[in-house]
Amino acid sequence: LLEAARVLDRKEAIREQPFSPYLNRRGLWIAWRFRVLTEETPYAPNSPYSSSKASSDLLVRAYVHTYGMNATISNCSTITGLQNAEKLIPPLSANAWRMTIPVYGTGKNIRDWLWVEDHCRAVDLIYHQGKSGETYNVGGHNEKTNLEIVGTICQILDEVRPWDGHHYAELISHVTD
Repeated sequence: LLEAARVLDRKEAIREQPFSPYLNRRGLWIAWRFRVLTEETPYAPNSPYSSSKASSDLLVRAYVHTYGMNATISNCSTITGLQNAEKLIPPLSANAWRMTIPVYGTGKNIRDWLWVEDHCRAVDLIYHQGKSGETYNVGGHNEKTNLEIVGTICQILDEVRPWDGHHYAELISHVTD
C-alpha cells in the first residue's frame, strides 16, 4: 500500500495496529501496568505475527524519510465493539445462548480494552493533528483479564436475562489456546 500510494503520488497515510509490536508476552503488560509503555518503548516482538507488525512501522518510517510521505503510525489497545465478531466480547454474548462460553487457556491473559468509537476519535485526531513520521499509542486504560470480562458479562446476563436457578458463569469452559 505504501508503494502504491507513492506511485500514485498520494502523500498521506495512517498505519494503525494493535500494541503487538511491543509484545514480548509478559513484558508488554508489565510495562503497561506501570505506565512505562510509551511511543519511545523499543519493540520486542517474539512471534512472526508481532514481527510483521513491527516491520510495517519501520516501512512507514522509511517512506516518510525517503519519499517525504505524510504518514503517522498508531498502535492501540484491543478494540471492541458490536461488529468485532472474532474478538472476546461479542462471541461471548452469542455463545451464552448456545449453552457454552469458551475461555482460551487459563483466561488470565490481560488485555487493555478500547471501545471502537473512542479508537475512531483517536485515529481522526492523529490524522488531522499528528506529526508525520511519529508514532501514537492509543490506550483504553481499561485492563482486564479475559476471566474478568467473562465474569462481568455473565453477571450482566444474570441480571437482564435470568436463567432458571442457574448462573451463566456455569457455562464457562476452558479450551486449549
